[in-house]
Order: sequence, then structure tokens, then C-alpha cells
Amino acid sequence: MSVVSHLINGELVESQRTLDVTNPSTGKVVRQVADASAADVERAIAAAQAAFPAWRDTPPAKRAQVMYRFKQLLEEHADRLVQLVSEEHGKTVEDAMGELKRGIENVEYACGVPELLKGEYSHNVGPGIDAWSNFQPLGVVAGITPFNFPAMVPLWMYPMAIACGNTFILKPSEKDPSAAMAVAELLQEAGLPKGVMNVVHGGREAVETLLDAKAVKAISFVGSTPVAEAIYSRGSAAGKRVQALGGAKNHAVILPDADLENAANTLMGAAYGSCGERCMAISVAVCVGDETADRLVDTMLPKIAQLKVGPGTDKGLDMGPLVTAEHRDKVLGFIEDGVNAGASLVADGRGLTVAGHEEGYFVGGCLFDNVTAEMRIYQEEIFGPVLCVVRVGSLDDAMQLINDHEYGNGTCLFTRDGEAARRFTDGIEVGMVGVNVPLPVPVAYHSFGGWKRSLFGDLHAYGPDSVRFYTRRKAVSQRWPSVSEATRAEFSFPTNQR
Repeated sequence: MSVVSHLINGELVESQRTLDVTNPSTGKVVRQVADASAADVERAIAAAQAAFPAWRDTPPAKRAQVMYRFKQLLEEHADRLVQLVSEEHGKTVEDAMGELKRGIENVEYACGVPELLKGEYSHNVGPGIDAWSNFQPLGVVAGITPFNFPAMVPLWMYPMAIACGNTFILKPSEKDPSAAMAVAELLQEAGLPKGVMNVVHGGREAVETLLDAKAVKAISFVGSTPVAEAIYSRGSAAGKRVQALGGAKNHAVILPDADLENAANTLMGAAYGSCGERCMAISVAVCVGDETADRLVDTMLPKIAQLKVGPGTDKGLDMGPLVTAEHRDKVLGFIEDGVNAGASLVADGRGLTVAGHEEGYFVGGCLFDNVTAEMRIYQEEIFGPVLCVVRVGSLDDAMQLINDHEYGNGTCLFTRDGEAARRFTDGIEVGMVGVNVPLPVPVAYHSFGGWKRSLFGDLHAYGPDSVRFYTRRKAVSQRWPSVSEATRAEFSFPTNQR
């Protein structure tokens, strides 16, 4: 059985320990992945340290040229990368291709790094004194990425980190490591010097080694809120710059004037796309008025019944399986809990089997009605194909419901009322907002991040914030006195005021 190795200093490196990688559509182990020890991670850190000085001193335009070649290689190898994502994660081929393309957009943005790194210059700020600032790389930085976007989320991080002059260590999810590894190898093929990009696989030991290592200056993380909070706390305590993106409970508010057919169609993709395993998935539909809720449920039920579910590697499907048996069981536990709490399970996806893939981790689309804020299925992130309908009396009630939730990742509003939309976008305490857009994921030249307990740290992921996160500003003041100029001691604080 093949083993997915580490990439350290441009070489494939194995570990004494391995972990199983399962195809969730079949429930069978398809390969193994190296499980890094602390020594393996330290070796990667040492390689990144050694590569940093030369890469830091490489002109940004030359670093950008590597990104141009990398983008081309990603496009040329897209079909192979997509197959790896679908095989190990379970998402459909079409969904995996969309994920990869959004990742490529971040590489495109990184190609503009010479412009993005330009500093500021002021001539003659004082007598014969010039001042300027510039952005300098941090050194060795690391990224810890989740299973649900094995290609895209790593591409949120290291293209810009590397383009800014840092060296990088990626710790991808051990559940679906092949795509991240294949993409990193393409970066090597694009001409990146050895040691600038390193990949280590594994679990807790690998993560803790990165968090505690003095040489690692910054950590980027995407995953669940409890882990994000722990990583932020431990990394910050160790003096690192940390951005940790956590969980979500994303609401869609449907007003009575909304186009219900359009809202239902877009909610289908937002709730059930990628089997609900998206941090931007819409998992709560907040309907203003009972009539709105009744119409939405009636519109969605036949659409849910028509969902095409099967192995992710097949084309033309709507949903694949959940990523692991453990995660499937967790989602089924949430559904059972919702039923016991009194919510109405009007569409039940439990017990779904796919012919020829009876051992796969499949759950069909589920729809709960009459969900209340006290229920666990409302409060916690399910991360599965489960949509909850909550009924409220007004837009203000809907906004209060959302603002009271511990998460503030994404939300959207379906309406034809511009005034209501403006009030919603202004007053909602959520980091990413859509109006008649169900998945308000910012494009690559903006930045991605939530509010409240959906993000720990000051800066969002990718886009302009990534340049700020992966660099630090240096301010320089310079004076060249003439040979004949006499100076004297000044004991008062210098100013430009007389």
C-alpha cells in the first residue's frame, strides 16, 4: 500500500509511524500517510530556517515568477488533483474543481506581491532627513489546515506567505493529505528553492511541536472553534502571531417578500453542497413569519427528495459521503438529539444507502422545522447535510437571534427590500454577509474571516490581510550630514515644531 510521505527540504521523507487514509465512499483504506514525530517536524523547521535568508533576499518580482509558473501547473494538473480530493474527502468532482479554482485565485493574487509589498516614502521629514517604511517577512511560518478543503485552504496560506519572503511548513489534515501533498510538489516543480516549502503530516504531536517551536514565528489555522481557541492561546503564549479560524453556525434570513423559489434553490447548494462540510454552509434558515416558513419548507422538500447522492468520484452528483465513520455517527447523533428535543424532522436522510457502496459514510439531506434557539441542533455546528428552520416574527427578531449566537462567521438575507437589506448589513454582528447571495465567501482580493468565536486573532485570511499577517512593518529614518556640518547634543524630544 502506498504511503504519502513528508516533504522536507525538497525531499520525500518517511516516518516510522503511519495513519490510514480512507475512501469515505467505500469505507476502505486506500493508502497510508506518514505520522510525524517531533523530530520530523524539527527537521522541517531546520530546513525552513536554513532556506529563509536566501529566499528573503530574493527580489519580490522573482518570487512572483515562481507563483506564475505554479498557477500554470495547477491548471494543467487540475483533473488529477480533483480526483485526489474526491477520493479522500468524498466531495463531488464538480465541487472539488470549484474548490481548486478558488485556491488558484489566491495564487493569482500572490502574483501581484511586488505591488503589495511596496512601502511608503517621505522626503525631507526633517532637516535633511528622509523616512520610509517597508514590509519584511517574518521568517519560518506554518499552516494547519482542515479536512473539508484539502486543496483550497492551504492555498489560502502559503502562496502569499512564500511570495512575501517567508518559508513555510504545512500540516494538512491527515484524513485527506494527498491533494495538499501533490500541490506542494507542483510548487517545487515551479522552481521554488528547496526548504522554502515543507509538508509534515500527522496529528497532535506535529501540531504541538509547531506551536512550541521558537523558530516558528506565525501560525495560521482553520478548523473547529475549540481547537482554534487552544491553538491561539498556546501559540500566542509562545510569542507567535496567530490567526485561528474556527466554527460557524451560518444563518439565512428569508423575508416574506423574497423570491422563495430562488431562495430555496440557492439554499439547497448552500446547505447540502459538500454534504454540509463547509465552514460557510448555511445550516439555519430563519423565516420571518409562519407563512414564509411553510412556503420555504414546501418548496424545499421535493428538491431534497431529488438530491443525487453517491461516490464523490462519480460525475453529475449533488452530494457525496461524510468524511469518516466517526463524523457520520456524530451527525446522526445530532439528528437524533433534534428529534428528541421536539424539532420536526420533515426530511429524514438517515438510513440512506448507495448501491455498490453500502459501506460508505452516506447521510441524505435532512430538514428540521420548528427549531428553537435552546436546541443543541441550533446552538452547535453539525457539519453535515442538516438544515434547521427557525421561525421568527420580524427582521429585528432574526437579527437579534443571529447576534446572540456565539459564532459570527457568515450570514445572508433573501429579500427585495433595499432598506431592509441595508439595515441588515449594517447591524448584523457577522464577518461575512450576503444579500441574495447564500455563500458570501470573499474573492481572493478581499479577506475571509468571521467575528466573535469564529475567529481568534486580528487579521483575516488571504487577500490584503494576508500581506499584513505574513509581514511586519519596518520604519526607517535617515540623514546624511555634510562633512563640514557640526552637530550638538539635543536633550529635548525632537519635533518639527519651533
